[in-house]
Amino acid sequence: MSDIYDLAIIGSGFAGSLLAMIAHRLGRSVVLLERGNHPRMAIGESSTPLSNLLLEELATRYDLPVLLPLTKWGAWQQQHPEIACGLKRGFSFFHHELGDAGNLRFDKQMLVAASPHNKIADTHWYRADLDHHLVREAQCLGVGYHDEVNLQQCTDTGEYVELTGEHHQQAVKFRARFVIDATGPRGCLHRLLNLPEAELPHMPATQALYSHFSNVKRLDEAASFNTGTPPYPVDDAAVHHIFDGGWIWVLRFNNGITSAGIAATEHAAQRLGLPEKAPAWQQLLDHLPALREQFAEAIALQPFTYMARLGFRSGAITGARWALLPSAAGFVDPLLSSGFPLTLLGISRMAKIIDQHWSQPTFATELLTYAASTDGELLATAHLIGTLYANMHNFDAFRAISLLYFAAASFSETARRLGKLHLAQSFLLHADPRFGPAAAALLDRAARGISTNDTATFVQDVQRAIGPFDVAGLCTAPRNNWYPVKAEDLKQSAWKVEATTQEIDDMLQRSGFYML
Repeated sequence: MSDIYDLAIIGSGFAGSLLAMIAHRLGRSVVLLERGNHPRMAIGESSTPLSNLLLEELATRYDLPVLLPLTKWGAWQQQHPEIACGLKRGFSFFHHELGDAGNLRFDKQMLVAASPHNKIADTHWYRADLDHHLVREAQCLGVGYHDEVNLQQCTDTGEYVELTGEHHQQAVKFRARFVIDATGPRGCLHRLLNLPEAELPHMPATQALYSHFSNVKRLDEAASFNTGTPPYPVDDAAVHHIFDGGWIWVLRFNNGITSAGIAATEHAAQRLGLPEKAPAWQQLLDHLPALREQFAEAIALQPFTYMARLGFRSGAITGARWALLPSAAGFVDPLLSSGFPLTLLGISRMAKIIDQHWSQPTFATELLTYAASTDGELLATAHLIGTLYANMHNFDAFRAISLLYFAAASFSETARRLGKLHLAQSFLLHADPRFGPAAAALLDRAARGISTNDTATFVQDVQRAIGPFDVAGLCTAPRNNWYPVKAEDLKQSAWKVEATTQEIDDMLQRSGFYML
């Protein structure tokens, strides 16, 4: 192939296809390359309010209205019922002692609502359907797409990058002025360019085991909830089952499929025998009565995937003619669904570079800034998640640490919806001069685990730190550990986001917060 494209994007998951559409809208010639084909299973499935807002911003800024229905559960069901997804009303956490036959207790759980009703709720992305849909949309726009391409060499000629490989045992060659890798951790450019791997500080070495299942019962059918009405049905969420050394996720889709798996420290993974795959999963369920009942009739729809190394950080993120998207630059853990917002923030920054700095002297400098932002947010995420792992034995401390995430996420979403981007320029507000250092100090303090005697003081210190940024009523410390979404919390906190009560009310009206 003799054409020289402006951009070659490697990997046609949601990130690669989305950036390909944006670059095409910006007038760049784009080729999208895929090693496999669609549809295919992909892990990384749970969206968040900030993720959906970032996707909405990209759709609006780059004239991609086909993306807008995918930003809310209600619009998705109305306009694309053929694309499977799951209803996500919030984050559900349950703490377990392995082998404890007791029911889930209210002092061992935490429910954090993300939306007041289903219409504007978040979603779990059934990636086999969604990625396939986005690839087709990219092709409809005019993006060149080639699948089943096995790239074997990446050469910088001084004028462009030459990618060579095979397609159905035939030699292929693609030339591009710039290459972007969207293939995930330890992906294509990491291999072809022999990029170094860097330490992921604060995080323990972790492993994972997961699959997709059918016939999974709802948790509220398999466990006892004795009092009160939760802010949302507990299964309509990203469900986290926490125990010392690891956690299990359960994400339900509306096509009868449930994604479930475990992430655990190496010590816990070996204790549980994760390399044995299916027998290890069953053995783990035997230790957790509520989940054992929930999965009693479940059928694994494909062989279990075992990952011996979950965390990853690339030692290089950009070069003169290439860049890694955040999903290829590093990965921390599925806990708290941080992958989507990190990737979408990276897409937004890369799109801005392509839009405003292409062929300009500032291009190289902007790439360095992009790399620093990507790495900084990865490290901040690892700091948080690693500290959560260190406190999985102490659920009160775990809950308090998680509030640092929820405070930063809800503040950032509110600020962005108000158009006040200067208030939320970094993920987890880690670069904010007030929030960032205070959160880092608390995480350092909890890095080796908060003792039982120090827990109450630590919880109070977290509440003091998040107070100036708490727009979601997180400092109220509800007795049942349920955090609903309330308009009044946002209105009372208007001053924290440099807004008036009326501005907050107008924002809530625009976003569909109030049911009509």
